[in-house]
Amino acid sequence: MAFSLLHGVHVPHRKNTRDMAAVRMDAPKTVVIPMSMHIGAPAKPVVKVGDTVKVGTLIAEAGGFVSAPIHASVSGKVTKITDYLLSNGTTVPAVVIESDGEMTPDETIAPPVVDSRDTLLEAIKRSGVVGLGGAGFPTHVKFSVDLGRIEYLVVNCAECEPYVTSDTRTMLDRVDDMKTALVAMKTHFGIRNIVVGIESNKKAAIKSMMGLMNEVVATGECTFTVKVLPSVYPQGGEKVLIYHTVGRVVPVGKLPIDVGCIAVNCTTLAAIGAYLKTGMPLVEKCVTVDGGCVKEPGNVIVPVGTAMSEVFEFCGGLTEAPDKVIYGGPMMGITVPDTSAPILKNTNAILALSKKETKLPKTTPCIRCGRCLNTCPFGLSPAAIARAYDKRDTVALDKLGVQACMECGCCSFVCPANRPLVQTNKLAKVLLKEEKAKEDAKA
Repeated sequence: MAFSLLHGVHVPHRKNTRDMAAVRMDAPKTVVIPMSMHIGAPAKPVVKVGDTVKVGTLIAEAGGFVSAPIHASVSGKVTKITDYLLSNGTTVPAVVIESDGEMTPDETIAPPVVDSRDTLLEAIKRSGVVGLGGAGFPTHVKFSVDLGRIEYLVVNCAECEPYVTSDTRTMLDRVDDMKTALVAMKTHFGIRNIVVGIESNKKAAIKSMMGLMNEVVATGECTFTVKVLPSVYPQGGEKVLIYHTVGRVVPVGKLPIDVGCIAVNCTTLAAIGAYLKTGMPLVEKCVTVDGGCVKEPGNVIVPVGTAMSEVFEFCGGLTEAPDKVIYGGPMMGITVPDTSAPILKNTNAILALSKKETKLPKTTPCIRCGRCLNTCPFGLSPAAIARAYDKRDTVALDKLGVQACMECGCCSFVCPANRPLVQTNKLAKVLLKEEKAKEDAKA
């Protein structure tokens, strides 16, 4: 099935905090650090209850090839290693650390020695950096490929979700960290073509990225393009961005490297650059704090594992009890059961939304208008998928390409009948997966 990748929707930007530089909050009383803050196998704890740790101390090693190490985000004592229920419904181990309030860095922290492909790859792995745009894929795994296949490094600066501005702050405040990472990759990975994809609504960030382009190009031979794209959601989707920046379509079931590309979020690059300069692994995250219930919205630098409640309190508290609290943006974010949920490595925003902001209109029958089809980035037909799902017709679901759905929510956003199309797509994907598992078991 061929996909056009030309569609999308105009969502309200609501970039209320884009001009607010990130502020570092004080050490929390306690952090709860789940062992699964990335795609792949959970990390394995290497500390025990009673151990004293410092900022940057290794507390869990990678649990497999597709995994990432985890480090203490505060100094203090390990008080518990327990099971923790994540918002996605999975239960994983978590290390609980009681902070001493000092934020003392681990004395073994030092910049890594990087002088080759292998040492750079090992440094990225030891940094604990994962995709910080939301996906959480271990970054070192992305580059554990035949580097000769990489024709383009696509830097994702789109940040297309409403409210979220933490990447914008990276582009404005951490340009030098981004440069360090890009120069290292250019030198040791042989990257020769860099393309920044950024939406047109980020004027100051575009200027900043143009400056970065000039600085990187001045360090040696490479092409560097800043491509300003329309502010159309979901411009920041990996496959969408690759198509709109370098004109290549990533087929269903394939990876960007299969078309000569690797896409990296701008904050992911900055985290790698910071590690190369200091040796401090990923232990904190810049998080946009916004929503109708937040008294003083802003961008906050938060130790990983800090409870949302403490971050909201740092932002002046909540003006009313929120109807929903979300990791990420309102289009693809995940709702949490309560504000005790911790900040994760890949948390780019937390939103406390009021009832007015979350009230859903009444659902009515499909009017066959075709808007869902016309806005789907991959040219899918959510209405047809919904009909097939209602019939539990897995053959039809497979033919309709439901597995290609990126769950961006464009279909639900534009539906005049207010039908839960993206939710149905998610359920249809699960149904199809279960059916295929049954067939494989019979074979």
